[in-house]
Amino acid sequence: MNAENLMRRPKVDKVVVHMGVGESGERLMNGEELIRRITTQSPVRTIAKKTQPAFGIRKGAPIGAKVTLRGETAETFLKTSLEILEKVLFASQFDKNGNVSFGIEEHTDYPGMAYDPKIGIYGMDINVVLERPGVRIARRRMQQKKMPANQRVTKEDAIAFITDAFGVEVR
Repeated sequence: MNAENLMRRPKVDKVVVHMGVGESGERLMNGEELIRRITTQSPVRTIAKKTQPAFGIRKGAPIGAKVTLRGETAETFLKTSLEILEKVLFASQFDKNGNVSFGIEEHTDYPGMAYDPKIGIYGMDINVVLERPGVRIARRRMQQKKMPANQRVTKEDAIAFITDAFGVEVR
């Protein structure tokens, strides 16, 4: 019997939607509201890790917002986002650990979102984390073990999964 092993099948662990605005104030508030409307979840502010005077950013200042999506919400958001990109990704967007990152240039591409001159146009980064069942052994508190190499998601596994599950063309 050649049934596929369920423990070897990758799955979407989480999707992180990040919008870097670069400054606090009204632009950050607008970005947070856009993320809230697109993902239907409350965003968390991201803080600058170091001071960069050339950009007017100081350490500890809020400069962006992010949301972490899991489960069915993550998969439906990912399908919508891939439709915006016309289901085309590049191999360089996959890392060696099986994660995928891509950007959306305009928030107006999402269904139900329209251009508002008061707000402007915002782009966002989308990071997809893939994992296989059984990853808990490396994260649990009691009897923590090392994750076996053959249980980790590789770049090739991630490309195959995204291609099969979402019908994406990887160039």
